[in-house]
Amino acid sequence: MVVFLSTNVPAIGHFYIAMIESKNIRNVAIIAHVDHGKTTLVDAILKQSHTFHDKAAELSQELIMDSNELERERGITILAKNTAVEYKGTKINIIDTPGHADFGGEVERTLHMADGCLLIIDAQEGPMSQTRFVLQKALGLGLKVIVVINKIDKKFARIKEVIEETHTLFLDLATKDDQLEFPTLYAIGRRGAAFLEMPTGDLETITGTVEPIFETILKEIHPPQNDPNGAFQMLVTALDYDDYKGKYAIGRVHRGIAKQGMAVSLLSVDGTVKARGKLDQIFTSKGLGRVEVSEAVAGDIIQVTGIAAAGISETIADSSAPEALPAIAIEEPTLKIALGPNTSPFQGQDGQFLTGRQIEERLNRELESNVSLRVTPSDKGDFILSGRGELHLSILIETLRREGYEFQVGRPEVIIKMIDGKPHEPIEEVIADVPEEYAGAIATEFGKRKAIMKNVSPHVDGYRYTFEMPTRALLGLRSVLMSKTRGTVVLNSMFLHFAPKGEELPQSRNGVLVAHETGTAVAYGLEIAQGRGMLFVGHGVPVYEGMIVGENTREEDLDINVCKEKKLSNMRASGTDAPVQLTPPRTLSLEEYLDYIGPDELLEVTPKNLRLRKIFLKKSDRKR
Repeated sequence: MVVFLSTNVPAIGHFYIAMIESKNIRNVAIIAHVDHGKTTLVDAILKQSHTFHDKAAELSQELIMDSNELERERGITILAKNTAVEYKGTKINIIDTPGHADFGGEVERTLHMADGCLLIIDAQEGPMSQTRFVLQKALGLGLKVIVVINKIDKKFARIKEVIEETHTLFLDLATKDDQLEFPTLYAIGRRGAAFLEMPTGDLETITGTVEPIFETILKEIHPPQNDPNGAFQMLVTALDYDDYKGKYAIGRVHRGIAKQGMAVSLLSVDGTVKARGKLDQIFTSKGLGRVEVSEAVAGDIIQVTGIAAAGISETIADSSAPEALPAIAIEEPTLKIALGPNTSPFQGQDGQFLTGRQIEERLNRELESNVSLRVTPSDKGDFILSGRGELHLSILIETLRREGYEFQVGRPEVIIKMIDGKPHEPIEEVIADVPEEYAGAIATEFGKRKAIMKNVSPHVDGYRYTFEMPTRALLGLRSVLMSKTRGTVVLNSMFLHFAPKGEELPQSRNGVLVAHETGTAVAYGLEIAQGRGMLFVGHGVPVYEGMIVGENTREEDLDINVCKEKKLSNMRASGTDAPVQLTPPRTLSLEEYLDYIGPDELLEVTPKNLRLRKIFLKKSDRKR
């Protein structure tokens, strides 16, 4: 997952502009729970600030800041990005951050570049698990918070209740009395409208602009307080890459003035000089592009070239006074997964990059920018990837797959931490929104997994459950609940703390149907197999011995021959055979496979295929 903090587009021209003064800068982060409307609101800010010319293609686009292919497909922000707009002579640097808890590392590092933030809260959902996480981080850094109640035009909007819930959240998290005083705006992000007071009348037709947001930013968020007179100092917060200019080091000027051509030192986290060089070029953001400048003042967010060895949390400083800044603290990973070269009989059929060395080189590049990721070689020839959750790891896996890599992964496992000589496991808060008709099934399933119910309340057409449970109990839960609720459940989770490891949990899935031989699945063999359970493959699909082709109706695994064809006989008459009736196979996504996979199984990942298999392909080897 390569981070593009400013979208990868060429610089706007090759000219220099006058250095803006610190007093005319505002650095603002956009934070929220997933799908509460951050990116849509940023779209409106970009369009209404006249950042684009009147005929620009961006004016007709949605989710402009979600430039990554996976972001557009999934409708979520994965990578933190920044842009800049101008309002009444003030440059406003806007940082759009992810809303999903698994990408909390992106939020943590980018908040260090901000002086204030817009906290976006859905008028129906109210504060959620990730709302608490991002607000806690913002308040801990002393950022000024502006609350924006978004989507006020929703049919089931709960304006009064959401405001009360927001005040309660601030009371719980505030570290200073003045943090309890915060301005509140109201918005319809998709229409680009914001209001200082809750509007009255027909919300379906009401119009407006985002000017109230601009005005509130200028009024409530102070200019950068960095020292403009000392020796230059900048903490590297993100990295970007360009085919022509190489690596961009991105961060906020902490002290002094950045000048093109100045001699600088790169300092490691421990304060030692890692490399020396000079600032070849300096860029600031304008819209979605870069503007080249000769100098940049303290407090501005810049991108510099010429420091090829730069890494995140390292300091670029004037060589005359090489002082390191404190490194960015990132919370520890909670989940790990083994990833290594593909060893299946179909190895090498789809992928371009197959070897362990190629995989290792790509993972090392990933570590440069993916601050929440840890990679450790294992004695089995594969790599242990540690991250913040299943989504965090699955996005990386999907990215590698699309880049042409072929590999296999094992079952995700929680990271056990030894505290005072005793094993501790990660605990998470889980919020489940479920229609009333499935409430009983949800409560039963969470009960099986030793979850502690903290709260239950009416929500829209059903209930909102809040549970506290071990992370390992979450593995496979999403797919189970989706099946039990016909895809209607909405599940969100957030890491809380480590606690002493609890008792083992019961098996949560049935056994599987395993291909008995290598060949092509045919209708006759599949018809027999579907009588034993649910299939994952259809007619004409190549299979190999040990490949999982379905789920058994019973707890044990069952080897079955899906390549079996009906034998011909001299006694058969024409037209005596009834047509074969096959149920369409279940197609699982990458996340569903990671949820489903068992401890003695592997997932084969190629650019074109996902195949579940046993670690030991032969039945005789599995019985040992």
